[in-house]
Amino acid sequence: MSEIQTHYRTCNICEAMCGLEIKHKEGEILSIKPDKQDPFSRGHICPKAVALQDFYKDPDRIRSPMRKTAAGWEEISWEAAFDEIQDKIQTIQAAHGNDAVGVYMGNPNAHNLGNALFLKKFHRALNSKSIYSSASADQLPHHAASNYMFGAGMVIPVPDIDRTDYMLIIGGNPVVSNGSMMTAAGVPDRLKDIKKRGGKIVVIDPRRTETAKLASEHIFIRPEKDALLLLAMINTIITDGLSNLGRLQDMTAGFDDLAQAARPFTPESVAEVVGIPADKIRELAHDMARAPSAVCYSRMGASTQSFGGLCLWLTYALNIITGNLDRQGGAMLPMPAFDLLANTPRGKPSTYGRHKSRVRQLPFNNSEFPIATLAEEILTPGEGQVRAMFTVAGNPVLSAPGGDQLTEAFENLDFMVSIDIYLNETTKHADIFLPATTGLEINHYDVFFNSFAVRNNAKFSPPLFEKTANQKHDWEILQALICRITGVKDDGITPEMILDMGLQNGYYKDQGLSLQTLIDNPHGIDLGPLQPCLEERIKTADGKIQLAPEFYLNDLPRLEQYARDDQQRRNQFPYDMIGRRLARSHNTWTQNSHRLVKGKNPVTLQLHSQDAEALGLSSGQMARVTSATGEIDIEVDVNDNILQGVVSIPQGWGHNHRNTQMHVAATQPGISINSLTDTQRVDPLTGNAAFNGTPVAIEAIKTAIAN
Repeated sequence: MSEIQTHYRTCNICEAMCGLEIKHKEGEILSIKPDKQDPFSRGHICPKAVALQDFYKDPDRIRSPMRKTAAGWEEISWEAAFDEIQDKIQTIQAAHGNDAVGVYMGNPNAHNLGNALFLKKFHRALNSKSIYSSASADQLPHHAASNYMFGAGMVIPVPDIDRTDYMLIIGGNPVVSNGSMMTAAGVPDRLKDIKKRGGKIVVIDPRRTETAKLASEHIFIRPEKDALLLLAMINTIITDGLSNLGRLQDMTAGFDDLAQAARPFTPESVAEVVGIPADKIRELAHDMARAPSAVCYSRMGASTQSFGGLCLWLTYALNIITGNLDRQGGAMLPMPAFDLLANTPRGKPSTYGRHKSRVRQLPFNNSEFPIATLAEEILTPGEGQVRAMFTVAGNPVLSAPGGDQLTEAFENLDFMVSIDIYLNETTKHADIFLPATTGLEINHYDVFFNSFAVRNNAKFSPPLFEKTANQKHDWEILQALICRITGVKDDGITPEMILDMGLQNGYYKDQGLSLQTLIDNPHGIDLGPLQPCLEERIKTADGKIQLAPEFYLNDLPRLEQYARDDQQRRNQFPYDMIGRRLARSHNTWTQNSHRLVKGKNPVTLQLHSQDAEALGLSSGQMARVTSATGEIDIEVDVNDNILQGVVSIPQGWGHNHRNTQMHVAATQPGISINSLTDTQRVDPLTGNAAFNGTPVAIEAIKTAIAN
């Protein structure tokens, strides 16, 4: 009889990089617990990690290639699938041009070593500009700010959370997300440590989030007003003589331009619109400037709004002018062992803004077009129309703005291929479905999230379970498609070969770091705290920080007009809708785990008691929420943890296609916040979707919720 074995790996569901200890025997998982020896996650995991076993064993998971027929789905061989894909894609591109074939990449690709390294090869094989991803529903403002200020989209400063004295959090909820663009497993303990050492945490948010409840202070702000607050703080710091560029003085350009741009935005001029008194704005600015070390961290509430580009530029600028960029306790740059910037020279021409989308002229940033424009690019006839799609590990019908329109768009495609593990609201539209392996069957190394980590580290996880003879890893599927589309033979290069080469030639090569080193250290290797390294990481042509790019300065008149017109927008849709993060939900497929969706329904409409009273609503009742593009019926949660005039709905992600016992009534089938969000609401600078601040109207429904 075999003995119980122990497997160590990094969870690859979200950004936190939590170390796992998995006990297993004869192919069965006995337990999934935190790896207390993991130097990065320090014994922390969240409820999502335990669900990895559910995705591996889920009977609804697709395990063989399938073709859609008039009679339904039929299993086919890999060769038959690749033959049909090759024929259809080559025919469509020959007739309509390379850009007629598009690609959508979902969030899980960032957590997959093979896809992280092979998707760009796949894009090159298609030779199409029609690339879309979940990044434009999430984080493009971060990459744009890094590109325009530091010369490359992956030069991302992250909070040195373990050593800061003052942390200002704008529109972020890292207690639930464990970071997000700041990879930091166990954020609650890290925040508590700030307070234990005498530091302060201030949260600015329209909702008193889980993070706000743990912070030293929470301040309500009206949605989409963050850029005004940041400008007023910058104005105050400069006007009051508190700016200090420190050692970056000689490598910073544009300070006078920034000062001039911020001059009209005094605390008094923005206080009423922002919803924060002028004296409090000054206090925030002074505290940030005078703290021994400080960092401003802005996230989803700031980036997924109409002024997301300005918000992230101003966040970076605030850290810079207070002397808190690239210094201990401030905003610092990780030095990852596998460096995505390794081959990026200084002064490399930027692809940001190089192209515009065909229909709405939205910008091409971070090597992709905004997901908000995909449906119209499919549905609008003419030269360059997208006629075929590959979706890779994504469900944009639920996760992208205006999801109902995407349903119509996918139904109108000439051909569609989905690489995934589940039939879902998106992949059910595919003509060919190619199943991939899951997290427990793949090698894992966090290519992207080590680039956002609050401490330098490296860890490689071998597969727990070997794939079957008929299974293929995502990267093997991509490589086969590349060979079919281009006619080039497989070069035999694997993700592990690329990883090993990068490690051996990277920043820690003198320490002998290699793939074998990581295999020999299954808990991971601690590479030390973040260190000042901006001089090495910056990629601008002159090696200087561009503090006031014209790209952002030219958008300030739009912000000023928005502030002037604020009251006029509240007639038909008097409430501002914001999202919220759920600890048990990350990607749409996490709803396929019973343990993550059981219990009390978290998909509710949170609204302030005074708003509820005016609407005749109470907790447990149903309300109809209407936007310019759709409506949903949802359970009410009267909750004074939200600002009056603001309502909050989580993603929801109800799966209409699920008919098994795994899909329980914990999330109401069919409810998705993206039935309300509008593809026309984007940040025009970056093209990022503007989920937060969506104008909505609310009315009571007399039907009560059944017990």
